[in-house]
Amino acid sequence: MDKIIRTDEEWRRLLTEEQFRVCRQAGTERPFTGRYCHSHEPGLYRCICCGAPLFHSCQK
Repeated sequence: MDKIIRTDEEWRRLLTEEQFRVCRQAGTERPFTGRYCHSHEPGLYRCICCGAPLFHSCQK
């Protein structure tokens, strides 16, 4: 996978404020508040920044 190079300004335009804080500033989201926390849909979770696969829903 090619390295993605973007400025903070570009990332801020592409991500929500919370996504930017978590992904680019090593922040965390409050436990059990994430969009997919209680989701039971089958599928593959991917990185919001680069699309890399993270884990499958059966591993949740």
